[in-house]
Amino acid sequence: MKKILTLFIASLTLLSCKQNGKREIILPRSNGNTNSILVVMKGDDWLSKPGDEIRRVFGEHQVGLPQPETLLSVDQIDPSGFSKFIRNNKAVLLFQKGDSVGISTEYDKYAAPQIVIKATYKDEYDLVSIIKNRGKEIIQLFKDQDVKYTQGIFKREKIDVSKLGTVNNLGLDLIIPERYRLVQDTLNNFLWMRQHLKSGIARGDGTNNILIYSLPLGDETKIVDNITAVRDSIGKIFIPGSKEGMYMITEQAYTPFTYETKIDGKKAYETRGKWEVKNDFMAGPFLNYTIVDKKNNRLVVFEGFTYAPSVNKRDFVFELEAIAKSLKIK
Repeated sequence: MKKILTLFIASLTLLSCKQNGKREIILPRSNGNTNSILVVMKGDDWLSKPGDEIRRVFGEHQVGLPQPETLLSVDQIDPSGFSKFIRNNKAVLLFQKGDSVGISTEYDKYAAPQIVIKATYKDEYDLVSIIKNRGKEIIQLFKDQDVKYTQGIFKREKIDVSKLGTVNNLGLDLIIPERYRLVQDTLNNFLWMRQHLKSGIARGDGTNNILIYSLPLGDETKIVDNITAVRDSIGKIFIPGSKEGMYMITEQAYTPFTYETKIDGKKAYETRGKWEVKNDFMAGPFLNYTIVDKKNNRLVVFEGFTYAPSVNKRDFVFELEAIAKSLKIK
């Protein structure tokens, strides 16, 4: 009986507490995987044009991956079923008919951490239009929240990067989970860290890898054109294969995609593509951020690459993205 009473009191503590004389509700922990969302939409809409538009926009493939994988994984539920623990999903896209047309965002509404994006519409035309015209914006909101969520997890298990010679020498700070192990640190201008993956068919063999280095800034108009050449030269020097003459290069049969972005508020270029080992069969996706550090007249490069044969790689690359976006230049 005493044990039951203790459990009962503990459950009440989880639901609420008092702070400054006021009752504060403690939200339940959210559930759901990264890069996954729950769409709350009527079944008839899901099986007609609005649902088709969601599958088209949200089903776009992530570039740079060997196998086709969507930007987000999407599950759907009818509004009548959106209750109880279902509402605790960490990423919800809620469609609701109303007197206005638009989207709004609310955080930690039913659980924490959580993002709920509400899309209001008057008729089917408005509903389809919202998805078509604001779909990419909605995807980015979910992606940004997932980055913050993942970084929050990594913060609880991060290594002391000030002890890494290259990071310290370059004046950087970033969040790297402690499961990454040092492969090489020149203590000056090149760092390689590796995490052995523990899931799927690649168990024991798959790895996630982080490279950090810098180079002189030079002609800014040629940065994008030189990204592939630079990473190939780094691969030749630092990333050898199993035999002489083998080293990591950019896959020649696949043209990488480069986009302008920002890291730590600074202009940067995000490049996604595939790597391979010259004269060997190893290959996989890579993610490269080349950051323009004008203050120090240099480029700071963060690159992540994944080796995970026979399994999907989107979420592995996403973890590398979350680490990269935590980078700060002191």
